[in-house]
Amino acid sequence: MLSRLVLRAAPAALRSLPPPVAVGVLHATRPLHTSKQHLAPLPPLPEKGGEVRHGLIPEEFFQFLYPKTGVTGPYMLGTGLILYFLSKEIYVVNHETVAAACILSVLIYGIKRFGPDVAAFADKLNEEKLARAQAVKNESIEGLEAAIEQEKKEQWRVEGRSYLFDAKRNNIAMLLEANYRERLLTVYNEVKKRLDYQVAMQNLKRQKEQDHMIQWVEKSVVQSITPQQQKESIAKCILDLKALSKTAQATA
Repeated sequence: MLSRLVLRAAPAALRSLPPPVAVGVLHATRPLHTSKQHLAPLPPLPEKGGEVRHGLIPEEFFQFLYPKTGVTGPYMLGTGLILYFLSKEIYVVNHETVAAACILSVLIYGIKRFGPDVAAFADKLNEEKLARAQAVKNESIEGLEAAIEQEKKEQWRVEGRSYLFDAKRNNIAMLLEANYRERLLTVYNEVKKRLDYQVAMQNLKRQKEQDHMIQWVEKSVVQSITPQQQKESIAKCILDLKALSKTAQATA
């Protein structure tokens, strides 16, 4: 009876499952090793597995059958399958079954007895590996941050290079302006020297002409004076000197 119930419930359960994807459809929709590699970060792997019941059956299996069969559906399905296999002699109970039960019991005892210690040891090893990986990651991050800071500093220097070039351009412009003004001053001094020379030449020429004119006039006047006039002039001068001497003695 249970086998017939299982046979009746199996098609309905199979119909509720999602349809399988054909190999050709999978190959057409998702080509393997031909698509471009994505550089998006992958989600982290879960540290712990999903929940299971009885140490073996996933919780998702019970949640999948719960809306259709209720709470006892998965247990009835499992019991029905076992009874079906036994009634149809698909699985025959023999000495291997006893050996399997003994081995399973030993495994369950070993898991219950030594499982926490092994899990703690494995967690410790995992934590050490994670700590080493985190240390390497931190060192890499620090190195990359230092490289980023250095790159920012170099970019800041490159940005400040324009101000340096502007200052150098201004200095060169000032040097050119100073050189230009120095040359203007040199030209002014040279022109002034030549003009001063011309003025000095004209003044010298005028002075020489005046001296020559004075000498010519004196010579002409001297030549125009006769010996008689010279004697009379000398006598007149002597009389004037005597009169001046008398006047000076009288006033003294």
